Amino acid sequence: MDLAGVIDVLPPAPSHRILIVTDAWKPQVNGVVRTLTTVADELRAMGHVVEIIGPDRFRTMPCPTYPDIALSLLPRRRLVRMIEDFRPDALHIATEGPLGLAARSWAKRTGFAFTTAFHTRFAEYINARTRLPVRPIYAWMRRFHGASQGTMVATQSLRDELASRGFQNIRSWSRGVDLDLFKPFPREEWDLPRPIFIYVGRVAVEKNIGAFLDLDLPGSKVVVGGGPQLSSLRREYPNVTFTGPRHGEPLARAYAGADVFVFPSLTDTFGLVLLESLACGTPVAAFPVTGPKDVLADAEGKIGSVNADLRAAALDALTADRRACRVHAERYSWRACAETFLSHLVPLMG
Repeated sequence: MDLAGVIDVLPPAPSHRILIVTDAWKPQVNGVVRTLTTVADELRAMGHVVEIIGPDRFRTMPCPTYPDIALSLLPRRRLVRMIEDFRPDALHIATEGPLGLAARSWAKRTGFAFTTAFHTRFAEYINARTRLPVRPIYAWMRRFHGASQGTMVATQSLRDELASRGFQNIRSWSRGVDLDLFKPFPREEWDLPRPIFIYVGRVAVEKNIGAFLDLDLPGSKVVVGGGPQLSSLRREYPNVTFTGPRHGEPLARAYAGADVFVFPSLTDTFGLVLLESLACGTPVAAFPVTGPKDVLADAEGKIGSVNADLRAAALDALTADRRACRVHAERYSWRACAETFLSHLVPLMG
């Protein structure tokens, strides 16, 4: 159920003071951080005042099993002071970690309205690391988001899934891509046998990278990115080229120089890397899951392949139209993403 017409949305104004609270923040490199950073920049360019509060302002500890993620320690008192000092017109809680919990507690206690977003399948991520069942985790997340005036999700298939799990007040919020950075040329001239099958993203267990690396494919496999599995996968797959993290133009060249981008994840809620690859003219091969099946839908021309048989998808994607890939990516704008985000915000006080 969309809340349009049910509650007030943030009224039109030359400038709003917008506060975003997130447990996912720099120096992390992931889709959540990239989305929040880019949307905040777009909102500022539109004349709004945007403040982002992340773990970098607090004492933190490494997340168990994932030390690259910093968890804020006892942030409530300091966070409340920051919120009250900023005097926001609207509050958005991006994540369900310690900062998100503290901001939610403050808003509920004071009677202030807020929005949330479902960026990450924490239930599946926790299950992948600990084998804890997903059902009670989803029940907890449903309660977390149920206190908000609207929960933003990136794809229609995720919206349908969360609705089936009892989530309410779900709002669609797609993503964008930097079309000036991610483009078909220049291309990385990989000194490797063709075709080049590439994976770009976090190198972590929840990304299911082994499903790609185990495939019997012609040519070469390349993995671009860093993460907790990088060292072990390098040892396990000596014939795969692991570049480590790349950013900016070197990253764009890596995409553009590949023949197929293979996206083996089963748990992503969108996958910004899909749009980045398509913007570079490189087709996508993936499982038919949330993210790929949404991003690749309604394309004019063949831009990739989704198949429960990932090898079949990868080979089929070799016949895609690289120009159609770029054209499809051009449908996604960060400005439109920011405008949609703004339209979903609600006044802090009714």
